[in-house]
Formats: sequence, C-alpha cells, structure tokens
Amino acid sequence: MTSPGAPDHTAAGMARILVIEDDPEMQRSLEKALRLAGHEVTLTSDGQEGMKSYRLDPAAVVITDLFMPNQDGIETMINLRREFPEAKIVAISGNISASSMLSVAKKLGAIVVLEKPFAIDALLAAVDKAL
Repeated sequence: MTSPGAPDHTAAGMARILVIEDDPEMQRSLEKALRLAGHEVTLTSDGQEGMKSYRLDPAAVVITDLFMPNQDGIETMINLRREFPEAKIVAISGNISASSMLSVAKKLGAIVVLEKPFAIDALLAAVDKAL
C-alpha cells in the first residue's frame, strides 16, 4: 500500500503511467505498448484532464503530448512542476514545430523528449529512464 500522493509502483518494473494525448489512435498505441510492458495505464485527452487525474492519483510517469486542445503540454508541464516538483515527465510531439517545443519541454524538466513518430523501444526506454 502506498501513501497518498506517492506514485504507485505496483511491482519491480511495473508502474502506473499517465498518458496525456489528444489523438485517439496514438492513445491506443501508447496504451497497448505500455500494458504489454506490464504497466498500468491511465488515459486522458488534454492537459486539464491530465492534471485532474494526477491530482487524484499521482502516476509514476507522465507521458504528455505538447500540442493539445484546452491545455497544451507546455502549460501542463508548468502546472505539474509547480504543484508536483517530483513528477517524472516524458514529452512527445509530432507537430511541425516539435523540435523547438521539445527543447522547451526539456528545459521545463522533461526527463526524455520524443519526436513522433518514435519506435516503441524508444518509448519504453524513456519510461525506464524516468522510473
């Protein structure tokens, strides 16, 4: 049993991952890959939903897209850092200006940044590094 507010590491190598991604196809791909790797996955579609989810039950790792409706990934990362400085974040993006935004995400404390499309192995390595 973990204490409230502590990220949930259910077993060695297994963790709860919060995915904040607005593209349903990308959500399904990330969820499938992470579940096959033994992780528990929570899916949200934008930064506002992601923040609500993290506040209710902090995840071991947050994977966030940078370009989303309602609240983008940069704003979400700023909010996470302000409220939960220990949050472990992996930033992903496939937008035309992804590389400049990913460098901003890195400056905001993303442990790993990945430009879409990326290999599943790269995603799993990013999660392992974050854990």
